[in-house]
Amino acid sequence: MTFDDVRKIALGWPEVADGTSYGTPALKMRKKLLARLKEDGDSLVMPGVPRDEREMLVESQPKLFYFTDHYRDYPIVLIRLSKASRATVEPLLRRQWRTLASKKAVKEFDAIS
Repeated sequence: MTFDDVRKIALGWPEVADGTSYGTPALKMRKKLLARLKEDGDSLVMPGVPRDEREMLVESQPKLFYFTDHYRDYPIVLIRLSKASRATVEPLLRRQWRTLASKKAVKEFDAIS
């Protein structure tokens, strides 16, 4: 996968817009970060992943999921896009979208999905 693949998925959902974060391409919702490309150009910074779940993901698939000391205390996991599939990224992205989206947007999206 690439960040463009992630963009194509997320921009099809209500309230998602292109943006930047820390000088890298990002996807935002209502001024909040949905996900962004890490400075290495290959990793997706994926918020909304509780630390216990992140530990399980990193332990079970360390070539795909990881985190750095910078993110240690935050509910964020890093995903190596070059090793990721849509089936891996989309559920995490969708969960974060549902957290950030307005109730109206979620209701409308669920009605057409």
